[in-house]
Amino acid sequence: MEKYFVYAIKSTISERIYIGLSANPEKRLISHNKGDTKSTKGFRPWCIFYKKFIGGRFEARREEKRLKSGAAREFLKTLAKTANMKIASDIPR
Repeated sequence: MEKYFVYAIKSTISERIYIGLSANPEKRLISHNKGDTKSTKGFRPWCIFYKKFIGGRFEARREEKRLKSGAAREFLKTLAKTANMKIASDIPR
């Protein structure tokens, strides 16, 4: 049985967030950044800011749906802003 992660990526050119599931989130990110996914193609490039190991596909799908809900989505938006601030503070001036 394959093991799954739920992940969230953020566009580096907009505030757009995409939530998905994959057995290999890093490989999936490459696919998003190549433009292979219609819903993310226009907002490239993307970076992963959240990844959680879930286990089975059914459980991962359930967690993906939960993260797309109102309260969980707001949590991810806040997390994305924090991640951006950390990344920005790591850039040498």
